[in-house]
Amino acid sequence: MIASISSFALNGLDGVPVTVEADVNKGLPSYELVGLPDAAVKESRERVRSAIKNSGYSFPVHKVTVNLAPAELKKEGTAFDLAVALCLLKASEQLVTRDTDGYVFLGELGLNGDLRPVNGILPMLISARDKGYVRFVVPDGNAREAQYIAGVEVFAAKNLRETVEHITGEKPLVPVPVRSFAAARHEETEDPYDLKYVRGQAMARRALEVAVSGGHNLLLVGPPGTGKTMLARAIPSVMPDLTFDEALEITKIHSVAGDVGTEGILTRRPFRTPHHTATTASMCGGGSHGVRPGEISLAHGGVLFLDELPEYKRATLEALRQPLEDGVITVSRATGSVTYPASFMLCAGMNPCPCGNLGSKDKPCTCTPAQIRRYRGRISGPLLDRIDLQVEVDGVGYDDLTSDREEESSAVVRERVNHARKIQRERFRGTSVRTNSEMREAEIRKFCRLSAECDGILRAAFEKFSLSARARARIIKVARTIADLAYSEEIAPAHICEAISYRMYDKNGS
Repeated sequence: MIASISSFALNGLDGVPVTVEADVNKGLPSYELVGLPDAAVKESRERVRSAIKNSGYSFPVHKVTVNLAPAELKKEGTAFDLAVALCLLKASEQLVTRDTDGYVFLGELGLNGDLRPVNGILPMLISARDKGYVRFVVPDGNAREAQYIAGVEVFAAKNLRETVEHITGEKPLVPVPVRSFAAARHEETEDPYDLKYVRGQAMARRALEVAVSGGHNLLLVGPPGTGKTMLARAIPSVMPDLTFDEALEITKIHSVAGDVGTEGILTRRPFRTPHHTATTASMCGGGSHGVRPGEISLAHGGVLFLDELPEYKRATLEALRQPLEDGVITVSRATGSVTYPASFMLCAGMNPCPCGNLGSKDKPCTCTPAQIRRYRGRISGPLLDRIDLQVEVDGVGYDDLTSDREEESSAVVRERVNHARKIQRERFRGTSVRTNSEMREAEIRKFCRLSAECDGILRAAFEKFSLSARARARIIKVARTIADLAYSEEIAPAHICEAISYRMYDKNGS
């Protein structure tokens, strides 16, 4: 007898329908699994066999053929286990059921028949819903992840027997209740990294506010222990709150990577800080088991913080250039090509020289000019060109550290950031641009008209510091953000001057 069950596979962040077909016929006992399966899918044979037996059913002792259609799509992972088991029970007439059309079954089986959670449930369910599927059975461990999808019925089962009893109507499962994103946000704890704990560093704090307001990239340069990492970690606390659509988009990426947290959805913007030994593949994505998102994609909608920037491999840093321009990254491997979102704010920290004391008020630098040039040369000019704000961070005096004076909290700064972002949403309404940093030449010409005085200041800086066309455009974008923070419709000379002041390496000729 032939039977079929619906399941889903992942291609990047897109779910692809997969029909699991089983043919149980008379003949010598055998088991063939076809449809371009990977090793994990092939191994489902033993998981399914044990799960069926330990759930009180019989594994068919016949000639068994299982097909995963479409055959040209490579099937990866363990999410097909449940569908294969149900299909075999149906084909061997042990599962006498109503029509299962409209159902999608996802889940990995343990040898005892328990259902184990799988990665990528959220993007698969969203894609399936968009393709007209309305009923899903998923592992109980994926229930939290599935509870934010409206307009469908999701049933969370603990094991194979529960699933069978639900399908037959013997013991129907209760649908997973839909939960609001606001309720998940309400359970957030206070952010331990708040700007009120950062003493001094007025220029760096200002640069951070400008960077977040316009979605600009930021480089903090200073001696060790001056607070670069603390400033960077405070960035998420001043970024605008996630909307539900943004949270879903970000969580889909993290779902594929198997990291959605206890709430089943991300309620905070990502803050990724890979170690400087990270490989180019781990940064961009890939892997031996399918094309998985890398750090660049996992930082989408949030911050990618690279501490000790010159210590990263040159090839790894150069891989950032295209995503910083396009907001997406296409990962091409032998197993396939996938495009992931990669719109993030890059924040980097570095010492000014190998010993770290160049320009310090308190400690002398022991590096030679050649050592300094070699150290800074590890970061290419094209990458520096893509970093809008390059700021010096110096040490803080003891009196500043012990002062009772209250610094501005992240909540106060976030209010100004939210206002600036609101201005940008109104400005770019009806376009794909969301922040000033994403403006292309057409938007720059339309929204960033410069007066003769502003143009003269920018021309002088362009010629004196030998700026590139990209650096000029980024100065204008930063100036537009500074004007937004000042509630100014026009870019003033002071805004241009401040934006130029943030181009540290251009001014130093490095």
